[in-house]
Amino acid sequence: MLLFGAFVYIYRIHVPKSTFMKQLYLLVLMALPIMTYAQDLISVNTEPVQELKGFKMYPNPAYGDEVYITTASNNSKQINVYDVFGEVVLTARITTNTLDISRLVPGVYVLQVTEDKKTMTRKLVVK
Repeated sequence: MLLFGAFVYIYRIHVPKSTFMKQLYLLVLMALPIMTYAQDLISVNTEPVQELKGFKMYPNPAYGDEVYITTASNNSKQINVYDVFGEVVLTARITTNTLDISRLVPGVYVLQVTEDKKTMTRKLVVK
């Protein structure tokens, strides 16, 4: 910091004040992001992401009354479907690979599938 102060003092003697201030501001604005970038980031979510192996959802977009959801293990699945406002519009527990979506109006939804304490979230389009 002392070296920076000496540089500023010597530089200020030889450069007009208005030019000096502009260059000083520029130097500070350039150095500030570099100094703040060096800070450590803290992660809130420390759990490793566990995805369902072999997850498939089809058809998407869905034109009929059913969507097929398969995974590698094909165990029982808890399904939650959310609308664009984040409200649950459909909840189901399926033991097969077929989800009845006949109650859903055309639109975009978020489908959350939980199987064996692992959760996947995907976008579902109903036409």
